[in-house]
Amino acid sequence: MSQTLVDPRTRYPQPEIDEQSQPYPGRDSQMKPTPDHGEQSYHGSGKLQDLRTVVTGGDSGIGRAVAIAFAREGADVVLSYLPEEQESAEKTADFVTEAGRTAVLVPGDLVTEEHCHHVVDRAVKEFGRIDVLVNNAAHQKAQPGGIEDISSEQFDRTLKTNLYAMFWLCKAAFPHMRPGASIINTSSIEAYQPKPALLEYAMTKGAIVNFTKGLAVEGAEKGIRVNAVAPGPIWTPLIPATMPPEEAKQFGSQTPLKRPGQPAELAPAYVYLASSDSSYVTAEILGVTGGMPLA
Repeated sequence: MSQTLVDPRTRYPQPEIDEQSQPYPGRDSQMKPTPDHGEQSYHGSGKLQDLRTVVTGGDSGIGRAVAIAFAREGADVVLSYLPEEQESAEKTADFVTEAGRTAVLVPGDLVTEEHCHHVVDRAVKEFGRIDVLVNNAAHQKAQPGGIEDISSEQFDRTLKTNLYAMFWLCKAAFPHMRPGASIINTSSIEAYQPKPALLEYAMTKGAIVNFTKGLAVEGAEKGIRVNAVAPGPIWTPLIPATMPPEEAKQFGSQTPLKRPGQPAELAPAYVYLASSDSSYVTAEILGVTGGMPLA
């Protein structure tokens, strides 16, 4: 199939984005412009044929884009998501089944070890194994006032969602993964260029980088690759739900490409790291940042 070159600066809308806000955790259907998850643009080629995968935070945003891409590449998908995101998760599941693959819906909150084990147990019950685990679920809430405005409750919630859940899921999934399987964590540009307003969130994303590199050493002994994707500013429901409207309006303008990324632009990175195309890639952090350096 021939490819048409597209100017990355103008492929998607540039700021200013319409000023908007939503209650947490936000809905993509209410965002202007509506995010692109690859619904119309992603075309698979069998790179993940018959793989059994788990995607956390799979209801919307990056998780939905990954689920769509995985399914169109031939994978079955367990979708983990918060119960209040049931409608969005069902929409994502529809895209998976339309691609001819199986979607398993597992609602619940990953802040407990019990539920993390439940997600893995459901995947093993439905599929018999786990070939790819994508730790994508995250909690983020901007506090423009900095550290003095970050409550202990928010700090705890962010660490439980972003770090504890990743640890619990990896630990539970490891025994059910064969040589050739992979774990893909989601870090962030915030791990390298932290903003004071996202202090504890950025801290967790830095820890994910370290965790990924450490677990990759153990995984290599078992033939399991462990990598991470580090997104830059991506247009997901968390943005209008957690950022002041005036900041969301200029979201992504700080990148060299002068715009936010779309979830669909992240999905190929996850497909690459899940597929045999990256068989010699482990302990790597793959940046999809619009030109912002991981340094």
